[in-house]
Amino acid sequence: MSCLSRYDFLDLPAPVRRAVRAQTGEIRSDRTVTSGRTCAVASILETEGGWVFLKGVPLGDPRVEGQRREAAISPYVPHSCPRLLWAVDAAGWSLIGYEAVDGRHADYRSADDLRRVLGALEELRQETAPAGLDLTVAEERWGPYADEGTAHLFAGRSLLHTELAPDNVLIVDDRACLVDWSWPARGAAWIEPYLWALRIVAAGQTPAVAVSWARQLWSWREADPVAVRAFAAAVARVWHEFASGEPSRVNVHMAACAAELRAVLALGLTGEP
Repeated sequence: MSCLSRYDFLDLPAPVRRAVRAQTGEIRSDRTVTSGRTCAVASILETEGGWVFLKGVPLGDPRVEGQRREAAISPYVPHSCPRLLWAVDAAGWSLIGYEAVDGRHADYRSADDLRRVLGALEELRQETAPAGLDLTVAEERWGPYADEGTAHLFAGRSLLHTELAPDNVLIVDDRACLVDWSWPARGAAWIEPYLWALRIVAAGQTPAVAVSWARQLWSWREADPVAVRAFAAAVARVWHEFASGEPSRVNVHMAACAAELRAVLALGLTGEP
C-alpha cells in the first residue's frame, strides 16, 4: 500500500482546522509526525486543554475504514494504550484525537525494548475481542493464503493488534504502548507473538532470537506447532504477494523475512513453539 501525502496542520483547509479547534479549543502550536502511512495528517497539537495527537484522512479514501476501526476498538484496548479523546467527520475529513504521549518508537534490536514490548503483549493477552464489533477474524484474513484445511487453526477469541511494526510501538518511560489499531482482529492468542517475532527478524535479529522472545509468552508456548507452521506459511504468501504487486524495499524485505521464519519453523531449527 502506497503512502498518503502528509499534510502539515496549517496546510489543511480552513474548515478542517476549525473542526479540530471545535474539539480541542485554542491550538497554540503544532508539530507534524512523519512516520506512519495510514493517515494524511498526523500532528501533535498543543491545545488549551493539553497535548493532543491528531490523525486525519479525507473521506472517500480507502484508508478511512482503518481509521474508523481504530476509533471503534479504542474502548477495548489495553489500559496502557493512549486514550481516544474524540472522533468526528467534518469538512470532508475523518478526524480523531488521542491523548498525546511523550515517547519514542521501539527498537527491536534492543533487549530492553523487547522486554518492554513483552510486557505490553502480556497485557494484551488478557483482552478478549469484543463480541459487539464486526472485527476481521483470523481465519478469514489469512485463510485465503493458508494450505487447504488449515485456516480453522487460526480461530480464537483473543483481541489482536496484528501490525506490530516498531513504528506502532511507543516506548514511554519504562513501558511499551501499542498504537495505530487500524487492523485489529479476532483470533488465536499465539498469532500476536508470531507476528511480533516476524518483526523482530525484520529488525535484523535471527529467527532463533525472535522465537526466544515469543516463547516467553504463554500463548506461544501452548500453541499447536502445526497451527503455527500453517500460519507461517500463510503469512509468507501474503508478503510474497505484496512484494510481487508492489516491490518496495519494505515489502521485499518483509517477504524475505517471512520466508526465512517459515523455513526455520518448518525445520524445527528454533524449537517447537
